[in-house]
Amino acid sequence: MLTRAQKTEALAILLATYPAAKPALDFTSPFELLVATILSAQSTDVMVNKCTQELFPVANTPEQIAAMTEEELFPYIKRCGFFNTKGRHILETARILVAEFGGEVPANIETLQTLPGVGKKTANVVASNAFGIPAIAVDTHVFRVSNRIGLADAKNVEKTEEQLQKAIPREDWTAAHHWLIYHGRQICDARKPKCDICPLNHLCLYVKAGDQAKKPAAKKPATKTNRKD
Repeated sequence: MLTRAQKTEALAILLATYPAAKPALDFTSPFELLVATILSAQSTDVMVNKCTQELFPVANTPEQIAAMTEEELFPYIKRCGFFNTKGRHILETARILVAEFGGEVPANIETLQTLPGVGKKTANVVASNAFGIPAIAVDTHVFRVSNRIGLADAKNVEKTEEQLQKAIPREDWTAAHHWLIYHGRQICDARKPKCDICPLNHLCLYVKAGDQAKKPAAKKPATKTNRKD
């Protein structure tokens, strides 16, 4: 991984590069964000926004969604991948919120994860963006970019989140989540990263590993039979 000083520099560069980074999902309430984030799994934010632009004017509260049938809800979200499963989770979640939480979305990350279709990433997104609770949601972009750069060195999202929490000041967790997403979408592409224009290329371990691989192998120094290492 990068050194502490390098991590600090990398984060400062990300802030300077993406000062206006914000959620790409459209929402006006915690419940709208919760629904949109459930829909976003294995779907693009652009597609989710298209679906919710049609759904939310019709139903955008737990009470309104809970009153819907699958036949009424599914046509609004069918363009999102796995809409059947997501739709059932949304209906179940809305009914639980009405029955057990007075129609309010809980702000607690652990409590959010008890809702159908809500994992750690979704809970972190909702808690941080709807309630201002510091959290780092590790999606595919955050996982790829942070491990490429050297902010983390992990094989799974859980360890990546733990390492990012140590590398990033708590007050910057939510913002850094968006910086990394923006960087993943605009420069650090999964297949063809634009390393030549990346403002982090002088720090990035992925770049350094690639440069090293292109260099000819160094010749082994000549050794003497009486040399002692």
